[in-house]
Amino acid sequence: MHRERKGIIGLKRLWFIVVLLAGSWLALGAASEADRKAVLLEIDGPIGPAVADYFHRGLERAQSRQAAIVVVRMDTPGGLDLSMRTIIQDILSSTVPVAVYVSPSGARAASAGTYILYASHIAVMAPATNLGAATPVRIGGVPNPMEDKQPKGDKDEEKKDHAAKPADAMEKKILNDAIAYIKGLAQMRGRNQEWAEQAVREAASLPAQEAVKLRVVDFMAQDVSELLRKANGRKVSVAGNEVVLRTEGLVVERIDPDWRSRLLAVITDPNVAYILMLLGIYGLFFELWNPGFVLPGVLGGICLLLALFAFQVLPINYAGLGLILLGIAFMVAEAFAPSFGALGIGGVVAFSVGSIMLMDTDVEGYTIAWPLIATVTATTALFFIGVVMLVLKARQRSVVSGREEMIGDTGEALESFKTDGRVRIHSEDWNARSRVPVKRGQKVKVTAMEGLVLLIEPLEMEDS
Repeated sequence: MHRERKGIIGLKRLWFIVVLLAGSWLALGAASEADRKAVLLEIDGPIGPAVADYFHRGLERAQSRQAAIVVVRMDTPGGLDLSMRTIIQDILSSTVPVAVYVSPSGARAASAGTYILYASHIAVMAPATNLGAATPVRIGGVPNPMEDKQPKGDKDEEKKDHAAKPADAMEKKILNDAIAYIKGLAQMRGRNQEWAEQAVREAASLPAQEAVKLRVVDFMAQDVSELLRKANGRKVSVAGNEVVLRTEGLVVERIDPDWRSRLLAVITDPNVAYILMLLGIYGLFFELWNPGFVLPGVLGGICLLLALFAFQVLPINYAGLGLILLGIAFMVAEAFAPSFGALGIGGVVAFSVGSIMLMDTDVEGYTIAWPLIATVTATTALFFIGVVMLVLKARQRSVVSGREEMIGDTGEALESFKTDGRVRIHSEDWNARSRVPVKRGQKVKVTAMEGLVLLIEPLEMEDS
């Protein structure tokens, strides 16, 4: 009887311990679930190296914090192919589900944005948004100024024909590569492959409602809260594993770009990089013209290094960069060795053409502004024209110091002499030599110098 009572007490204790452990486990699970958050990243503007860096660092922070989902609110006209592919690679290798949300109303996910939307685990659009126009733009070359003079209808037809019939083998390769890339993403995420090909081949676009009907995106949402509510319970493949999303009621934590991403965004702006390059070149030139001034050389070196770093991640046409440097060299040569404008004009032309060719892309947001090119070219040309004019003017002035200044000056004989004697010029007494006799007090003119002896002739001889 006593043993049975002990056995019952032991079972009760064991049951109590099991219940306590289960309750603790459930409490910890609920607490950890409550601590999980949704991380919000924002892409607003062209996609470039700074955006790719911001996205990569933001995704790493979300993974380290074990976020339940990363929401990328996006409004972009497109961007650079390399930066787009970097972002997509980060999404595909992410251990946290990524939802790309085209928002707010009126936003777009054009060109590179469409590829990123297709790569996301959850694709969402706000009302009155659109996506598409994913045809790769022309790379390289100089824009044709006559395009703006064509009627709008003709230009639209030309663009349509260009999208449907690539001009050469290189464009065909680029187009086919882009089609294969976006179709692969569509197949991975179970989205509409046919429309994806149309978006690339024909530059097709879709509004939000039609995108949902055609299975291009998953659903529409008015805001991030509605997105999280609708995404709850969906199954997605994350890093090869099927995951059921638990997103309803999550706290949203926004991650803004840090100082590194903001600095990168500033210096990788093509207009800023262009100005930094010119400031660096001119600063170094000024330091070479005025050795020991220090400040222009220091600032020039810093600006040039920042510009070179920006050029490293931007699509630079090195022929254009070479023309800019050649143009500046020609203008500098004109200042030191005037060629009646040949070097100067050639330098201005080379500088202008190089500036136009510098960015090897027509992607929106990654070209140098024409007004900036015109202003810098005109300012540079005027500066070197002014330098040349000052040099020519200085050469035309009479010499006011040194040995050459004595030639042609007049003075007075201090004594009478036939060949050698003394004269006074500039209130100084000089030994002089003459081929004809000179009388005391007679005006004389210096014709040459031999050491410290002046060769003179009487002024009366010149008048006669």
